[in-house]
Amino acid sequence: MHERTTVTEDPTLADKPQRIGVRRTYKLYVGGAFPRSESGRSYPVTSPAGDHLANAALASRKDVRDAVVAARKAFPGWSGRTAYNRGQILYRVAEMMEGRRAQFAEEVAAAEGSGAAEAQALVSAAVDRWVYYAGWTDKIGQVLGGVNPVSGPYLNLSEPEPAGVVGVLAPGGSSLLGLVSVLAPVIAAGNTAVLVASERLPLPAVTLAEALATSDLPGGVANILTGRLAELAPPLAGHADVNALDLAGAGSLAAELEAVAATTLKRVLRPGRDDWDDPDPGLSRVKPFMEIKTVWHPIGR
Repeated sequence: MHERTTVTEDPTLADKPQRIGVRRTYKLYVGGAFPRSESGRSYPVTSPAGDHLANAALASRKDVRDAVVAARKAFPGWSGRTAYNRGQILYRVAEMMEGRRAQFAEEVAAAEGSGAAEAQALVSAAVDRWVYYAGWTDKIGQVLGGVNPVSGPYLNLSEPEPAGVVGVLAPGGSSLLGLVSVLAPVIAAGNTAVLVASERLPLPAVTLAEALATSDLPGGVANILTGRLAELAPPLAGHADVNALDLAGAGSLAAELEAVAATTLKRVLRPGRDDWDDPDPGLSRVKPFMEIKTVWHPIGR
């Protein structure tokens, strides 16, 4: 006869606490790194329904200055790369976003209160926007520059050059597609950028920063800050080492910021129609951040 064995449950297993998930900390993106705000502050981000989604870093004026320093340091190297190479890197950003499509769609849906299908469509459009500007990088010079007809024994050439460091205020109501639509053309042209993400919808911007960090984009080319627009935009607009300003997400602050930018003679792109869905925006958001250099060279008759 076989002995009967009784299996008893280990009482220690029942008392074992449930595992606590690792919560994500949303940080800034400055100089290719992910620092917390130097102020140590954060602010709650909620969905359109009022649900708490996360806490985002609340950047300060000091963070703006640090981001401008990083952008200026990165400008010579980025603008000095071949247009073809910049296009390759922008295409790599699209690849990184495509690989994280599910995460982007989830965050866009939560931030904007859209359905799953709409969120997927917005992510697709954002990925395609990177591919679009990747194809433009080596064609900007052909479209905006060229040989000018002049009267006299001269060869006259015009060539576009990047303006330098561009401050960008991301659209307030488009957490990903609008963000990409204002950031991609700036860096495609060889500029470096300091971008203030949507105050209300900042989380997809931080996820985009993580994609940028793994896409061969040199640190400092794109710097992304989250926080209060009214606190970050004025020091960015007035910073003497910022060469141009995109007021896409300025809202009611646009006139004030334009006046501040005028004190340092910045190029300013005023808020316009929110045509983020336009599949073919051309160079409408590239040309404002380019300088045209004209060269005269004598030739014999």
